Amino acid sequence: MKLPLVELHLHIEGTLEPELIFELAERNAVVLPFATLAELRAQYEFTDLQSFLNLYYHNLDVLRQAADFTDLTRAYLSRAADAGVRHAEIFFDPQAHTSRGIPLLTALGGVADALGTSVPDFGISTKLIVTFLRDRPANEALQILREILASGYTIDGVGLDSAEVGYPPELFEEVFALAAANGLRRVAHAGEEGPPEYVWSALDRLGVERIDHGIRSLEDPALVERLVRDRVPLTVCPFSNVRLRAIDTLADHPIVRMLDLGLLATVNSDDPAYFGGYIDDNLAALDAEFGLGPDRLALLARNGIEASFLDPAEKAALGADVDAWRAAQA
Repeated sequence: MKLPLVELHLHIEGTLEPELIFELAERNAVVLPFATLAELRAQYEFTDLQSFLNLYYHNLDVLRQAADFTDLTRAYLSRAADAGVRHAEIFFDPQAHTSRGIPLLTALGGVADALGTSVPDFGISTKLIVTFLRDRPANEALQILREILASGYTIDGVGLDSAEVGYPPELFEEVFALAAANGLRRVAHAGEEGPPEYVWSALDRLGVERIDHGIRSLEDPALVERLVRDRVPLTVCPFSNVRLRAIDTLADHPIVRMLDLGLLATVNSDDPAYFGGYIDDNLAALDAEFGLGPDRLALLARNGIEASFLDPAEKAALGADVDAWRAAQA
């Protein structure tokens, strides 16, 4: 029996594997600057968040048709099922596609089509969180949210991502107010490369319910106290933190300290095609590095369930499955 997992920090565009890039390039007659998979993979050495984003956005050029987005999403769901994922709350960046001329509903519809069959085809329940690029104008995000709300497509929440430094959360207050008025859940990247002040702002100015990353929160004891007291989830992505140089090595990662402090920390894969592995790979590496053992692995799984936007009955059912996994490890 695999440990039942919930994934809460996963950019669907970040699951675009090199093999699929070449397949979609051929389908859509896109000329790639890389002749081979090896040449493409050689680009996957990053010095910071921006160096990753440059390649990430370049590779998205192969996504042109609704079927491309469906294939991308189904490929992730298949791999996630192998990892033991039972529920995923998936980020989707519409501006990464509308900014290059892809119609909003082409991209959104392709992802939604795949998510619509996630339970029967993969045994994974899903929610869709539309994330806005903080280094693009807030008015653009507001217009896209209005279009989605009028489109007939159902989304479950909104988020904020991309280049963090210099783009504080409060720039997007109007966007998140509109989301709240329409009953959408709210999350935001904060405290990855940006300072703890961005975490405070995301909580107080945007009203977010989860902080994505949040590792720099540890620099502010008062913030840590609040996060612990209010059970604010942090969706931590260890491989991502190391590959983007936010943390020097996995041995330096603060995940164990976060658990010891009582933070509601979860483990996720962020952009697994770029950072060296999926959620199960992240957990296996942490277990090997820190000797987490069954108790802490089960704790991380339960944290993911608690931090999710599932209803109480769904959380209870998944929690029982984690308990059964833990009992089987004795």
